[in-house]
Amino acid sequence: MEQNNKLLAELTNCEELVWDALVEGDIATDEKMLHADFLGVYSTGFATRDEHSGQLDDGPTVTRYKLTGHRVMRLGRDHAVLSYRADFLRAGRQASEAMYVSSIWQRGPDGWRNVFSQDTTARE
Repeated sequence: MEQNNKLLAELTNCEELVWDALVEGDIATDEKMLHADFLGVYSTGFATRDEHSGQLDDGPTVTRYKLTGHRVMRLGRDHAVLSYRADFLRAGRQASEAMYVSSIWQRGPDGWRNVFSQDTTARE
């Protein structure tokens, strides 16, 4: 159980770095945290790492966020999935949104990198 708590803390920190990059418009951090072969599955379609970080070309895309309900599951020695609920406000919008996110992380020589992420709109 202690190992899962440590893994949960590590991956939550990694996930928050991605969200912080969206708030700060930080393309370099976004690219660093996403694996070169990253695949995002969203309501708008698929996205590569370049497309994910490219959304920051015009600045921050999120004003604020809160992540809750974190769960982690090991998928192997160097892979795990982090799932959680995200409540957030997109830049330039008035209404907050909520979604459930599952992100698969891979541990490599330079740390954890997000290889896959899927968002599901939350029903209130």
